[in-house]
Amino acid sequence: MEIALIIAIVAVVFVSRTFKIVPQQHAWVVERLGRYDRTLAPGLKFVIPFVERVAYRHSLKEVPLDVPSQVCITKDNTQLQVDGILFFQVTDPMRASYGSSDYIVAITQLAQTTLRSVVGKMELDKTFEERDMINASVVSALDEAALNWGVKVLRYEIKDLTPPTEILRSMQAQITAEREKRALIAASEGRRQEQINIATGEREAYIARSEGEKQAEINKAQGEAAAIAEVAAATAEAITRIAQAIRQPGGEQAVQLKVAERAVDAYGQLAKANNTMIVPGNMSEVSALIGTAMTLMKSTPRA
Repeated sequence: MEIALIIAIVAVVFVSRTFKIVPQQHAWVVERLGRYDRTLAPGLKFVIPFVERVAYRHSLKEVPLDVPSQVCITKDNTQLQVDGILFFQVTDPMRASYGSSDYIVAITQLAQTTLRSVVGKMELDKTFEERDMINASVVSALDEAALNWGVKVLRYEIKDLTPPTEILRSMQAQITAEREKRALIAASEGRRQEQINIATGEREAYIARSEGEKQAEINKAQGEAAAIAEVAAATAEAITRIAQAIRQPGGEQAVQLKVAERAVDAYGQLAKANNTMIVPGNMSEVSALIGTAMTLMKSTPRA
C-alpha cells in the first residue's frame, strides 16, 4: 500500500514536470542541464524532468513602464522635473533572458539618461513645444540599445514637465504681458481701421457731392444754352416777321410812327430822371432821326 502511494506521488511529480501548458502571448525559455535549449510557444509542451527546466517566463504583450520622475537641467540652466511612461514589448525571449540581468531596470535607467541628455540640449521654452521630438529621440536611443536585450521599445510619452515655482510665476507673467500686448495691438488696429473707414466714407461722400454739383452745373449750363438758343431763335423769328411786315404796304409809315414814339418816350424818361424838362431845340432833329432809321432799314438787303 505504501509502495503504491509512493509510486502515485512519483507519477504525479513526473507528470507535472513533464507536461507544460504555455498561455497565449507568452514564451517560456527551457534550459537543459543549465544551458539554453529552446523556447516554448503557447500550447501543451513536454519537458524532460530533472534534465530540463523552465528557466524564464516572458509575456509577449505590450508592457507600459512608468519611468520615475527626475530633475533635468535645460540649456539655459533651468531645473525641470520630468516624468514619463515607456511602452515596450519582448520580441526575443532568449535575448531577454540572457542579454541583461534585468532588462526592465536597464530600459528605465537608459530612458532617464537619454531624457536628461535630450533636455540638456534645449532651452526651457523649447521643451514645452518639442515634446514629440523629445519622445522620438528617447525611443530612437532606447530601441537601438534594447536590441541586445530582446526588447522592442514602441514609444515614450512625457507625462508632465514641471519647472520651479519661480519659473512658473515668470512664465505666467510673460503670458499675461503677451496677451495684454495682443489686446492693445488689436485695439489699435481696430481704431486704425475705424479711421480708415471714416476717411474712406468722407472721401466717397465728397466725390459723390462733387459729382452731383458737377452734373448740376452741366445741367444748368445746358439749360442756359438751350434758353439762349430758344431766345435767339425767337428773336430771329421776330425780326424776320418784323422785316416781312415792314415790306407790306404801310409798313414804313408804321415804323416811322414807332420810332417817333420811342424818341418821345426817351425824352420823357430823361426829363423824369433829371427833374428837368428837355425839349429839342429844333423839331427837325426828330424828323432827321426818323429818316436815318428808315434809311438804315432800306439799306438792309431783303430776304
